[in-house]
Amino acid sequence: MNKLLKSILLSSLLLTLGSTIASADVMKGQKLFTKKLKKDCNMTGARMASKHSQDEWEVINDSGALEKEIKKICPKIKNIKEKYLPHYYDFFYEYANDSGNIPSCS
Repeated sequence: MNKLLKSILLSSLLLTLGSTIASADVMKGQKLFTKKLKKDCNMTGARMASKHSQDEWEVINDSGALEKEIKKICPKIKNIKEKYLPHYYDFFYEYANDSGNIPSCS
């Protein structure tokens, strides 16, 4: 009985974490940046992501100021869909100036 309960709890935890982690995507963020923001930003995604370190992007995102920061860096951008923000964040975080990662094409 005890093993069954532990297995059920562990499965529930893994499903919860898995769905949270899968909710955003670095590659989707890169594609969205290229399609929706690159022209108005007048810079590559790599250059945009390198505006901050991973810790800085994390603080910006956690404080709910990601959209404001994007508009600050790219003043020509007027509207950003809320549903895209998690993907933009994952992309910016993955390729931040201290990450050592370089996007394949931006």
